[in-house]
Amino acid sequence: MSNTVQHTNMKDSGIKWIGEIPASWNVRTLYQLVTRVNNKNSDLAEQNLLSLSYGKIKRKDINTNDGLLPASFDGYNIIEAGDIVLRLTDLQNDHTSLRVGHATERGIITSAYTTLRPIDPAHSRYLYYLIHAFDLKKGFYGMGSGVRQGLNYDEVKELRVVIPPQEEQATIVTFLDKQCEDIDTVIEEAKSSIDEYKQWKASIIFETATKGLNPNAEMKDSGIRWIGKMPSSWSIHRIRMNYSIISGNGFAPVLQGVTEGDLPVCKASDIGIAGKVLISAANYISYETANENRFNIVPAGSIIFAKIGEAMKKNNRAICGVPCCIDNNCQALVPEGIDSSYSYYLLRCIDMAWFDNAGTIPCISNSKLKDCHIPFPTIQEQEEIAEFLDYKCLEIDSLVREKQELISSLEAYKRSLIYETVTGKRKVV
Repeated sequence: MSNTVQHTNMKDSGIKWIGEIPASWNVRTLYQLVTRVNNKNSDLAEQNLLSLSYGKIKRKDINTNDGLLPASFDGYNIIEAGDIVLRLTDLQNDHTSLRVGHATERGIITSAYTTLRPIDPAHSRYLYYLIHAFDLKKGFYGMGSGVRQGLNYDEVKELRVVIPPQEEQATIVTFLDKQCEDIDTVIEEAKSSIDEYKQWKASIIFETATKGLNPNAEMKDSGIRWIGKMPSSWSIHRIRMNYSIISGNGFAPVLQGVTEGDLPVCKASDIGIAGKVLISAANYISYETANENRFNIVPAGSIIFAKIGEAMKKNNRAICGVPCCIDNNCQALVPEGIDSSYSYYLLRCIDMAWFDNAGTIPCISNSKLKDCHIPFPTIQEQEEIAEFLDYKCLEIDSLVREKQELISSLEAYKRSLIYETVTGKRKVV
């Protein structure tokens, strides 16, 4: 593996985001090094459909592209291996996407993107890394003036860049290709581990909430498909026997953004990040305001979840740690004669999509929800199960956080490595 050291003879590049560069490097304007690709795909001459996603240019199936007709691809741009693709749209709304990709094959891509072709193909990979570094620094958002929806080639071509001697370019590219590949491999392994931990957690929750803690317990068929076998001492109840339902109605346009009061107003997005217990929200109102507007107040210990749209399909759950209001997109089950913490884990085993009212927009049917069958251990067993799952989930969540921290550290290191190498702060030897 190549080592990195610092260059000893540096000069000011005159480019703010780059700063000092090695004295042997040159400063150029982008249009001196690239041309714009404008090669319309007429009569579907090329059908290898490409897309830019997460900074990578990937193949897509032209026959299953979200219902677009083949004629729609006639206006697409034909690009070649070595071209650099920039997605310079929606700058005012999207500040997180990676906007630069490097083509590795001939194909077609939407003409809404700007495609650059290096005049000297030998510069291609280095220029990609350099423009990618500019993107990582969020440089495109600072170009032009005012709130910009997008940039065009005439603006981008004026970007000032730096160019090392060709031999050094090749060394830099070889080094970064290898380093980035190694880092990406570790990141993908960490992401795979996170997925496995989450599956393990879901499995433990299901097995424990529906089968109990005693591996030697006598089992019986519950008669309910989603439950399967359960301990012989357990009963089957319908949700209506142990929960009352409170529908969310805590919404009033004039109250959005209000933060004064003791009563949280919880939204579906709050549930998604709450973990097990939700005790705070972005919006607070007073009890007086809730009563004046006839908002339903959900008691502490209730299980809240999204009841409509895509949020419903995510199956997020949370226990209200304090009394709260919930907005129109949420619903609550109030435990009655069943442990709240056990209820949280049990309800995580239930897919709310089962109770869809089959309308145009996914929405829970309360009549279907009330008739759902659930296992019912003794209260003591419920408490023991909840205590065990609290411990196991905390343990697994800790492992997930370690992997997430590793990913964040590796991504930060990779960004730094690319920037420092392509701007001459590190010398690859």
